[in-house]
Order: sequence, then structure tokens, then C-alpha cells
Amino acid sequence: MAAISSYKIILGSSSVARRKILSEMGYQFTLMTADIDEKSIRKETPEELVMALAEAKAEAIIQRLPVDDYLKDAQPTLLITSDQVVVYEGVVREKPSSKEEAWQFLKDYSGRHAATVGSVLVTNLKTGLRKGDSDRVEIYFNEIPDEIIDRLVDEGITLNVAGGLLIEHPLILPFVKEVVGTTDSVMGLPKSLTEKLLKEAL
Repeated sequence: MAAISSYKIILGSSSVARRKILSEMGYQFTLMTADIDEKSIRKETPEELVMALAEAKAEAIIQRLPVDDYLKDAQPTLLITSDQVVVYEGVVREKPSSKEEAWQFLKDYSGRHAATVGSVLVTNLKTGLRKGDSDRVEIYFNEIPDEIIDRLVDEGITLNVAGGLLIEHPLILPFVKEVVGTTDSVMGLPKSLTEKLLKEAL
């Protein structure tokens, strides 16, 4: 179990997967979500993009917080924000804008490979110290039958994830050939990186 008593955590995310991963790590935390216009932020590389998005989410949340209270508080509060994109043939993919796009995304991955690039940013609300980094995972797929893609897209869940990519879903799992990296990173929150940044931000 992590040492929960020395600081508090806010998870700045609406992602169920991120919530689950942070709980698995043994942390207690409160939730806040950032409402930002992700499409308005553009960067040269996927790594720069996900870091910029995590920073924008942190800023949006901080604007809604009583910052003076955190400065006075004996215990530091650490805010975790993150973002993720999928990279396919060098092109950055965010959440699909329609079921048609989600279908095409998944069809593209069939027999090929894609990468997830995710960021984690930890902001110490007491000191203002901020530590962040990104993590990349390569995912190789076997051929994915069209009927499997149809069923996944019909569920609607692919619309909520970057690149429509869900490797932990029971329908897609049998077609994942190899994951070079960690599954928790693909799901949106790399555990070891998060752990490291929480320590560094204290």
C-alpha cells in the first residue's frame, strides 16, 4: 500500500480506466474533470501534444480550485492529469468523431500495428512544482474480423477512447498479438511513471 497520509491526491480525469488503475495502486483520491477544447491544441509530435493537453487540463482544474487553501494546508495536494493519443503510420489519432471513423480506425489496425502515447503530469498545489513525462507502447494486431469490428463499434465504447483502441476489451483481446510496453499505459495511466512523478513532485 502507498503512503496515503503524507499527501492528498486529485485525479483530474473522467476516465473510468484511469480511476481503476489509480485505485489498484493503493491510492485514495478525489476526482475532478477538466473541460478543455482538445482540438484547439496542436503540437509537432505526439509526445508534445499529450503533455500540452495534460498541462491544459491541469490549468483548467486549478482555475476552479481555492488555490490559497492548498498553499496553507499542511499536507500537499497532488493533482494528476494525463492525456493519450494513438499513433498509426505516423498520424496522431484522437477519439473517433463518428462510428464510421471508429470502424475505419479498427479496420486499419487489423494485421498491423499502432502505438499509444500517453502523458502523466503531477502538479503540487502547495508548492507549484510540476513533474511530467510521456510513455509510448507499441501494439501489434492479428487480423481482426469485420464482424468483431461491427460488434465493438455498435457498443459505442470505441468513441470514448483515443484512436478507438481498447486492447483490454474481451472482443479485441484475442486479436492482440503483442504489446511492447505495459497494458496500464495503454489503458491511460502508466503505473510506474505515475508512481515516479508523484514522488518527484513532493
